[in-house]
Amino acid sequence: MKLGKVLSGGLLLAALSVSACMNVPNDMTVAEYCANPKKANENVCRLKVEIDGQSTALADTNMRLADAFKLTADAQATADAAKADAAAAMSAAQEALAKDNSMVCETRTIQKTNIGTCREGYTLTSCTQTRYTTRAGGPSILREINDEQCRFNDRVLEMQVRCCGTASAVPQPADELVEGEEAAPVEASAPVEAPEETPVPVSP
Repeated sequence: MKLGKVLSGGLLLAALSVSACMNVPNDMTVAEYCANPKKANENVCRLKVEIDGQSTALADTNMRLADAFKLTADAQATADAAKADAAAAMSAAQEALAKDNSMVCETRTIQKTNIGTCREGYTLTSCTQTRYTTRAGGPSILREINDEQCRFNDRVLEMQVRCCGTASAVPQPADELVEGEEAAPVEASAPVEAPEETPVPVSP
């Protein structure tokens, strides 16, 4: 597709050059051709070349018009190719930037603890208690939440922590289950026996 654009630009100018050359004398110079006010805005009259280190308009030279048309076509084809390459490079850069900055997220299911965290590089975005029992303390109050962790008032049976980050800065997302430490069971205390009562004699 790029090559097609380059060739079409070059071929068009080449065709114009041939057409123009058929209508002008072989010995006409660019200066003579461009002296006509109707021709002043044509590419061949506006193109500049470097002669002895100085930038000079073709219209100010005695170059044969046929050679000037060929030179103009070559310059336009080179410019078209450079423009196409620049556009392709910009597109590739934008695509890479968009890929690097795309957001990825993962969910960590964390059990039997009161603190939820994310893996390194990820930012914590939400924290929700998903399971609870009376033995684990029942529904707990969310006391703290920031970019690094969330903390409940009491140990909960299970929470889900949502973690997000840019694709270029974090490891591959993977939803996972993280188990905390099981709390030690509370031992029931032995019942306290009441002291024996000494009967008190009753007077008759």
